[in-house]
Amino acid sequence: MESLKREVLELLDKDKEFRYAVAGYLGILEILKRLDTIAEEQTKLREEQTKIWNEIGMIREEQTKLREEQTKIWNEIGMIREEQTKLREDFNKMLDVIRQLQEGQARMERRVDSLESAMISGFGEMSKFAGLTFEEFVRKFLTASLRKSGEIPGHKELIRGAVDGEEINLFLDEPLIVGEVTSYTESTDEIMKLLRKAEMVKAKYSKEPRKILVILTAKGDAAKEMKRIAEKEGIEIIIGKIV
Repeated sequence: MESLKREVLELLDKDKEFRYAVAGYLGILEILKRLDTIAEEQTKLREEQTKIWNEIGMIREEQTKLREEQTKIWNEIGMIREEQTKLREDFNKMLDVIRQLQEGQARMERRVDSLESAMISGFGEMSKFAGLTFEEFVRKFLTASLRKSGEIPGHKELIRGAVDGEEINLFLDEPLIVGEVTSYTESTDEIMKLLRKAEMVKAKYSKEPRKILVILTAKGDAAKEMKRIAEKEGIEIIIGKIV
């Protein structure tokens, strides 16, 4: 082996062509080694790329699922909005019906008030021929009306009563009713008198009475003010004629 090495070294030293051949061979080996190294690196890179593409694929699948979920959510939101729109429409329709009912009730109440006023005014004149005072006529008229509507029992009737020495034109203990009757007024004195008597009755019976005021004829300004007070204090007011 030693002799072979010496011969190779002598050939390298003396034989130019041999020296070039060996140098070329050594260069090729180095290149091949480098190529092998590059090939290994490329294989590793391909493996890394494959992992990256797999991860990208998983991300895309997740994105697809998210889009599907978003689509479902938007569809549900759309359905909720449709339901809200329908509910608003139904609510508005209900408000319209309530408004119409309220308007109808208001018209009916105005007609009833007008009818009662006309009846009071007309019967006020008739009571003169029937031998009744206006106060007596109103008691009989309201008693019959309240019995018919079932607001008082058939054996009950409005009377002229007194509480603590104070006379009351219209009175009933059960249900508790306090009322005043006058043929003419040009001020709010009658309604204030009724409120005072109602407070006395409330104190005695420990409950709020039903308050009724009947006027045959009232001056315009006084009638307007009494209606305002009546609405505020819960008084049922009937005026036959406003002058």
